Amino acid sequence: MQPFSNSLFADAEASYDDAHYVIFGVPYDGTTSYKSGTRAAPHAIRAISYNFEPYMPDYDIELTDIPFTDLGDLFPEVDPAMVVDQVEDTVAMILSDGKVPVMLGGEHSVTIGAVRACMPKWYIVCDAHLDFQDEYRGSHYNHDCVTARVADLGIENIIIIGARSGSKEEFARARDHHLYTSEAVHDRGINVILDEVKSLIGSDTIYLSIDADAIDSCLTPGLGTPDPFGITHWDLRSVIRAVAPQAIGFDYVEVLPNDQEQTAAVAARMVREFIGCREHSLKRG
Repeated sequence: MQPFSNSLFADAEASYDDAHYVIFGVPYDGTTSYKSGTRAAPHAIRAISYNFEPYMPDYDIELTDIPFTDLGDLFPEVDPAMVVDQVEDTVAMILSDGKVPVMLGGEHSVTIGAVRACMPKWYIVCDAHLDFQDEYRGSHYNHDCVTARVADLGIENIIIIGARSGSKEEFARARDHHLYTSEAVHDRGINVILDEVKSLIGSDTIYLSIDADAIDSCLTPGLGTPDPFGITHWDLRSVIRAVAPQAIGFDYVEVLPNDQEQTAAVAARMVREFIGCREHSLKRG
């Protein structure tokens, strides 16, 4: 039979039963507060993933040799609380089958359900915004409330990298955890900060959430809530390389594909980076 193209992530060729990693999309942006359209991100990220060669030279590994699959997209409800439940059920299924969930947003609120299923020892998030609002625009599950809901789960170990936007009250609350602003990353360097992060987490489990707007909007402008003076895509890759081996779940959210594909391209590369780095680390033992 001749090969046929599809709309799934490039090189996601394994069956679900054989897969170590399971990608799925959540095309939802029901609580966006500035520009809508992140619901189109899973498709955009998958589309540009075909632009990259399977070979990953930094790990001397072919992505096609790593068993991972792509389930496609959830059909999300309208109510954000219900979407969170859908995500929780999906991630719980993936975890129960001994696999690592890799979620493509959509807006950041979808992360709540994934973390609720994973219940890691540490929650690490790269984000321009603190997301410590108790509620926003009438919803406790708004995309501006993600970190607050994670804390409500009883996860006390929270690390925020790249933040530069939030209320005075949110900054006060964030400083009760481990906050590394984009200014701190710029002044101290990401490697110094990651040495501290690795010392904090030890060998504990983590959930890693990447909000696309952690990166400076001048570099990746396809964002629903763009904010300049952020971290770089190089910084973000360093974060993934530092902590991916201990991650039991991963997501990349808040890409708004209204640019020249820069933002979706970075997202696709970071998904590849997470899978490749984690698998390489496991093989090295």
